[in-house]
Amino acid sequence: MKKYFRKKKSVLGNKKGMEMVQVAILIAIAIALGLIFRTQIQAFVDNTFNSLSSAKF
Repeated sequence: MKKYFRKKKSVLGNKKGMEMVQVAILIAIAIALGLIFRTQIQAFVDNTFNSLSSAKF
């Protein structure tokens, strides 16, 4: 019985796999937010570059 718990503890203690899952989730969230707010992001970037190009330095 103790061997069973040691084996489960080593599987649950694998930190590399958890870090990879967290990175994948964060990337998926970033892509989803980019797709949801795509038009607003494009409008912001266009306005910013238009104001920069029309500014006289």
